[in-house]
Amino acid sequence: MDNKSQKFSEPSGEGRFPLEGVRVVECGVFHAGPGACAILGDLGAEVIKVETPGKGDPIRGLKRVGIIPFEIAGNRSLFCEGANRNKKSVTINLKTQKGRHLLYRLVEKADVFLTNLRPKAIEKLLIDYETIGGINPKIVYCSVSAFGDRGSDRNRGGFDYQGQARAGIMFSLGGAGGSPAVSQFGLVDQTTAIMASHQILAALFMRERTGVGQEIRTSILGSAMFLNYFNILLAQLGGFEVPAHEREKDNPLRNFYRCRDGRWLMITLTPSEKYWPSLCEALGDLDLASDGRYDTDDKRISQAGEVVGRLDALFAKKTFDEWFEIFGHYDLVCAPVNRPLDLAGDSQVIANGYLSDFIHPTLGKVKVPDYPGAFSRCSTGIKSASPELGEHTVEVLQGLCGLERLEIDKLREEGVI
Repeated sequence: MDNKSQKFSEPSGEGRFPLEGVRVVECGVFHAGPGACAILGDLGAEVIKVETPGKGDPIRGLKRVGIIPFEIAGNRSLFCEGANRNKKSVTINLKTQKGRHLLYRLVEKADVFLTNLRPKAIEKLLIDYETIGGINPKIVYCSVSAFGDRGSDRNRGGFDYQGQARAGIMFSLGGAGGSPAVSQFGLVDQTTAIMASHQILAALFMRERTGVGQEIRTSILGSAMFLNYFNILLAQLGGFEVPAHEREKDNPLRNFYRCRDGRWLMITLTPSEKYWPSLCEALGDLDLASDGRYDTDDKRISQAGEVVGRLDALFAKKTFDEWFEIFGHYDLVCAPVNRPLDLAGDSQVIANGYLSDFIHPTLGKVKVPDYPGAFSRCSTGIKSASPELGEHTVEVLQGLCGLERLEIDKLREEGVI
């Protein structure tokens, strides 16, 4: 793993993490909730994931979604790797009284508790805020739901696609003709994880200031709407739906073009009046700059099909690398339109550690998405891969609960762990 503190010339706290000493207990499944704890783990928190003995988080068995294969070496799931990095797995049967008491002992020594189980399951397992907060009044209790904790749909389940659908994202991504489109894979689940981790950090900060713990709540729907903030804002304040982007109808200077080698370049040159002459000069067509048919933003947009066609022909004359260098010389804002597989070869991605080398227990040396922020006096990043089911049960119960090995063996025989 590349240490993010290496971005700075003389990091004074290398090896330390910002959330060192923070302990998180998680009773969560899939990604929208557990992904938040993985992020806290990137920041150095100790995350203890409580799973059902013999079964574990259902995400462990997610080896295929539709036509998309998720299985990797070691009978592991790709999705599980992303949701459960940096964690310790402890198996406890929360349907038993002894199992709940073990969880409560962990809660006593925790700073954060997170669950994304449905309300009925939370109540049945006695892991609601009133119970957990009663055991540890200073704890930050985070619950993640599909559609929010109020309203007629509070008990309904939901996944990433439901967030994209209900928050208006599918129509915001949709193509011509008003047909919706979905983004693969986990766009809203990860947004919800980021939102939950953000709230947890804010609540921890407040606790440091006031000594007061609290319950915080977030949802897939709310997080998806926050991700779709400006499209929703325009709809609510402007009273109109933002139209889908169409290359031949949209602003030619806020568009993407195919280069000679087949790669695409995305440009955003606003205000267009300022950049139009520089763009034409960079493209080597001064006649286009002086053409009265296209000399204003309104004219270019009203005749977008013609302008895009002219620019298509110009971009087709050089490779992406050639255009990227030329645009840099003219300080014209642009970027490659990368496929996810292209990112490992993007020098800017690698230079900033957004993809880092990681030694995976079954895959060996791989590159993985890393925590995208940097601190000058501490480190961030992936510390460990997703644990095997129950891998840390003995370690945690001995270390935090003070149980002897014979007690642990007895609990296992009784089906408690």
